[in-house]
Amino acid sequence: MRFKRPFWFLLAALSYIASATYAIAAESPTVLITGANRGIGFEFARQYSQAGWQVIATARNPELAAELQALAVKSTSLSIEQLDVTVAEQIAALAAKYAKVPIDLLLLNAAKGPQQPTATAPLKRQDFEVAASYFATNAIGPMRVAQAFMENVKQSEAKRVVAISSDSGSFEAGSQLPILYHYKASKAALNMYVRTLSFEARKRGVTVVMLHPGLVATNPDTARLPGAIPTADSVRQMRTVIDVLTAADNGRFIDYRGVAMPW
Repeated sequence: MRFKRPFWFLLAALSYIASATYAIAAESPTVLITGANRGIGFEFARQYSQAGWQVIATARNPELAAELQALAVKSTSLSIEQLDVTVAEQIAALAAKYAKVPIDLLLLNAAKGPQQPTATAPLKRQDFEVAASYFATNAIGPMRVAQAFMENVKQSEAKRVVAISSDSGSFEAGSQLPILYHYKASKAALNMYVRTLSFEARKRGVTVVMLHPGLVATNPDTARLPGAIPTADSVRQMRTVIDVLTAADNGRFIDYRGVAMPW
C-alpha cells in the first residue's frame, strides 16, 4: 500500500515554498522607474527585470503600454503602476502603497520631449502656456516623486536617485541655436533641482546624480542622426555607471559613459 502524506503536510510544504520565494524576492534590489512605457524607461525596466531586480514600472497610461504589459506577463519581478508625475494625488497614492518597500534605485525618467510646432519656433511664436507643461513634467514632476519616495530610498541598501537629464540642460553642451526653448529650460531646471537636492541627500547617505543618456535612437528620426546610440546600448552603459556610483558622485552631472558633463 502506497504511503500518503497527510493534507497538513502538503499545506506546510506549500507555505515553506511561498515563504522561501518571498525571502529571495525581498533580498533582490528594487528599482522604481517613472515613464517606463517606452524608450529609455522601458529598456531600463526590461534590463533590470532580466537582471533579477524587483521592478516597479510606472506609466501614465498603463493600458496603452503594450510592450510593458507583455514584459510583465513574462516577468514575475515586474509590477506596473499608473503614475502621471504631474498629478500630486497619484504620486501620494503610489507612495502610500509602497510605504514600507525599500527602493535601492529611484530612476526619474518620465519626461516630455521636444515637440512641434514650438520646438523650432522663434521667440515671437513661442507658447508659454506650453512651457508650463514642460516644467511640470521635466522638472517639478521628478522632484515631487523624489520627495515622496526619499524615505524608501533611505531605507534601502544602495540608496541611489538618478534623474535622466539631457545635454540640452547644459549651457555649454546644449545646441547653440535658438531652438528647444522650453525643453532646454526645463532640463536646466531639473539639473539645478537635483544638484540642490544632493546637498540634502548626502546627509541621509543617499547619492543623487543626473545622467545624460547620449543621443539615443528611440525613434526613427533620432535613429537617422549621426552618432545615434541604440537604446539598449545606452541603457546598458548607464546601468554600469549607476552600479559603481559612490558618495563622491553626489550632485554630479555625467553621461552614459560616466564622463562629467559641463554645466
